[in-house]
Amino acid sequence: MSLKQRVLATMKSRDVESDFELYVTRTPGYLWALLFRRLHVHPIAVTLLGIVIGSASGIFFYPDNLQLNLIGMLMLVWANWYDCADGQLARMTGKRTLIGRILDGFAGDAWFFCIYLALLLRLWPEWGFAIFLLEAWAGLFCHTRQCALGDYYRNVHLWAVLGQERSELDRSEQQQERMQSLRWCSKDWFEKLYLFFYARYTRSQEKQTPEFQRLRPLFEKLPLDHPLRRQFRQESLPIMPLSNIITFDTRAIVLLISLIIGHPWVYFVFEATVLEAVRLYARHRHEAFCRRFRQILSAT
Repeated sequence: MSLKQRVLATMKSRDVESDFELYVTRTPGYLWALLFRRLHVHPIAVTLLGIVIGSASGIFFYPDNLQLNLIGMLMLVWANWYDCADGQLARMTGKRTLIGRILDGFAGDAWFFCIYLALLLRLWPEWGFAIFLLEAWAGLFCHTRQCALGDYYRNVHLWAVLGQERSELDRSEQQQERMQSLRWCSKDWFEKLYLFFYARYTRSQEKQTPEFQRLRPLFEKLPLDHPLRRQFRQESLPIMPLSNIITFDTRAIVLLISLIIGHPWVYFVFEATVLEAVRLYARHRHEAFCRRFRQILSAT
């Protein structure tokens, strides 16, 4: 098998990955995964390493020094390779766990929290409280909703094409029930803690997709070879590039450009305007065809 074929074999589906991600992100991630497999490193350990490296990159965004900023960007890319490697390694070794998936989602939040904090301190002398308001809106409202929705739509696509067993589309109710069945004063306290946050995260995704939530119980009864599942895939495919835009790659590129031109605030404006517009457009399209599919199934 060629390197490309081996990389593709470790990916969930080619449907949800662009050529850019395949060559720039997934292939380096696969090479790291091969190394970690040879060293018998657990996927969760790779995730934790990525969290540390990505979070530490924030230190290099504080100085108004392009060389140091570029080091920070390289560290962020390095962390993103690990973010890909942990999932590829988990699929290669069969060591897939819920906590690994939760930590994988937490990684990006940890990276950008540190980056936002560094840029806040950097821009505060010039902008004052205004930069706090801009970052709070861009980060706490726009960024979190954009990444959550992009991740959810990819999981919805995999769920529709591959089925529940081969997807990672969870229900907040199930995670909430599981969390409530555990006790704080026991050895399960850590599992209860991360399930608490994971249930809230999943619920936030569900609140953004009301039409899909109405469609889901009707759609999951269909066999995998049903024509409506194939039609759903065709409707969902154009959403996948939009999902990729509002997650990591595009925002990292714009962050780099804003640092090169010496105006990091441009990144926050871009996140609060362009990326938010993409999120709203993707949501509108996805909700529209989910509503149409629900009407078809309700009528049969």
